[in-house]
Amino acid sequence: MGGGVGGMNVVVDYGCGNLASIVNMAKKAGYGAVISSDPAQIAKATRLILPGVGAYDQGMAQLQQRGLREVLDEQVLKRKVPLLGICLGAQLIARGSEEGVLPGLGWIAADVVRFDASRMGQHARIPHIGWCDFIPEGNAPLVAQMEAQSRFYFVHSYHLQCEDANDVMGRAVHGYSFVAAVARDNIFGVQFHPEKSHRFGLHLLTRFFELPAAVPSHA
Repeated sequence: MGGGVGGMNVVVDYGCGNLASIVNMAKKAGYGAVISSDPAQIAKATRLILPGVGAYDQGMAQLQQRGLREVLDEQVLKRKVPLLGICLGAQLIARGSEEGVLPGLGWIAADVVRFDASRMGQHARIPHIGWCDFIPEGNAPLVAQMEAQSRFYFVHSYHLQCEDANDVMGRAVHGYSFVAAVARDNIFGVQFHPEKSHRFGLHLLTRFFELPAAVPSHA
């Protein structure tokens, strides 16, 4: 249970995500995934998903309080375990957010900013809720062979702003073009919800589960 292509896929439970829907979509894709807040089990994962809904500081505080920060740093930065951040989880991999005061995980050279209402136009609302076209950039494996005119479901008031354009995996437009997905080495983040995005999300999650698994830890 929890296996993908050679390994165990773990959805990290830090009290801030709609976890069951991700597991259900993984099952639909033909891959197992387990939900866990146990550092020992997370240390054995060969792929990780960091979901999230809610406030930035709450998310970072929960990671710290549950003792997950250290094991996540070890897995992602040292062992190079593939990680996919979703929505708030994608924002937490950045350096910090205008929404809060706590520093983020800092795995990507990016900051989280609120949508700039002065650039939105009269018809664009904050928060951004609903389906939106996705424009892939670069050659990251998660967007390779992506269906033309792919659409994903968004619910957010903040978005990533990357220091390095090479980290941008894709953009969307809500009032103006914003970073909707990032990728650096084994680290991926998507502002949208692939688990709510029908065949488009299924394709992206399948590509993630197809990534080569890291050698499992026996710690």
